[in-house]
Amino acid sequence: MPSFDIVSEIDLQEADNAVNQARKEIEGRFDFKGSQSEIQWDKKEVTLVGDDEYKMEAMKSILQTKLHRRGIDIKVLDYGKIEPAGGKMLRQKISMKQGIDRDAARDILKSIKDSKLKVQAQIADDKVRVTAKSIDDLQATIQLIRQGNFSVPLQFNNMRS
Repeated sequence: MPSFDIVSEIDLQEADNAVNQARKEIEGRFDFKGSQSEIQWDKKEVTLVGDDEYKMEAMKSILQTKLHRRGIDIKVLDYGKIEPAGGKMLRQKISMKQGIDRDAARDILKSIKDSKLKVQAQIADDKVRVTAKSIDDLQATIQLIRQGNFSVPLQFNNMRS
């Protein structure tokens, strides 16, 4: 039976490139001269360290722009609280969500079931697998999901016929 998976994944190489571009822009910007603001990246989360609220917001905006230009949806960012980091510095942790959480998976399943398409959908770990008797039903399901507004960015892979 034909099937495909609905997933939410991040291209970590593109994320790494975006973070490096954001670092370079911050180093070269006039409003950051003499500041100790920086962006730290450990492949799972980004940490912004800045002198004040203005610089924190500017760094967040730069990072979002660079990620968007690299094709990474901003919905993957999960912002932590801005907290003091010693001295007059501030710190904010931003994690990048990978995989579909249970609530989003339930929303996807409900959307598919409400559409009355002749497909079966089930949650498998951090993805949703959709099977059907015809490829046309699967393609209709993909169109349905693309039109939906879900809390995570979605991709489609493992199309098997």
